[in-house]
Amino acid sequence: MEYATGQQLTRRQSTVWRALRAAAPQTIPVLAGYFVLGMGYGIYVQSLGLPVWMPMLMGTVVYGGSLEFVLASLLLSAFSPLSAFLMALMIQARHLFYGLAMLERYKGYGLRSFYMIFAMSDETFSITCSAEPPEGVDRGWFMFFITLLDQCYWVFSAGLGAVVGSVLPFSTEGVDFVMTAMFTVIFLNQWEKDRQHYSALIGLAAPLVCLVFFGSGSFLLPSMGCILILLLALRKPIEKAEGPAEETGEVGA
Repeated sequence: MEYATGQQLTRRQSTVWRALRAAAPQTIPVLAGYFVLGMGYGIYVQSLGLPVWMPMLMGTVVYGGSLEFVLASLLLSAFSPLSAFLMALMIQARHLFYGLAMLERYKGYGLRSFYMIFAMSDETFSITCSAEPPEGVDRGWFMFFITLLDQCYWVFSAGLGAVVGSVLPFSTEGVDFVMTAMFTVIFLNQWEKDRQHYSALIGLAAPLVCLVFFGSGSFLLPSMGCILILLLALRKPIEKAEGPAEETGEVGA
């Protein structure tokens, strides 16, 4: 019995290790983006006079990217929980749509599902909604490690930035553009993988139309809603168009 238990433990460790090795390369673009932006965030928080450990704490319990930048200034303003809640809701409301898209993908993985739901970021969503684990790699552990590695990158970079910012003054102006560049790279990479580009074209067209009608300050939620509705309405044609690529095994190549 002890021998059997030892074998099971060894197999489990092997499964986890293979998933980690498969997930790590997928997160390299996120590491590059998070390192620069996380450093800038840590420096920014330190420049406000907040403690060095604050960026790492917020990266662990909040992990909200742009929301964390806003929270850093809210911590120094008058106490207003309702205002903070509404601000957080407006900034992070797009994750409601992310969650709907990932309901089936995150289903059935036990406690890992709860963590992956909590730690879903824009970048993690971009990877986990399209990346496929190699043959023989457990999908649940694969997506779990993508999520975990991404958050670790952010927490470490933010902490490092706070330490550096406590020693040397830096200007954070323009540092957030690195995230735009990273999403561009992820988009182009996915464009090259897909045989059809309906989803990508919907993702480009809907925000542009909403930007014209709603303006730059209010177009995000309408565009997310339009994307969701269009993807649901065109789900059958899109899946049909993807069929030949899946049959020939070219998806994810």
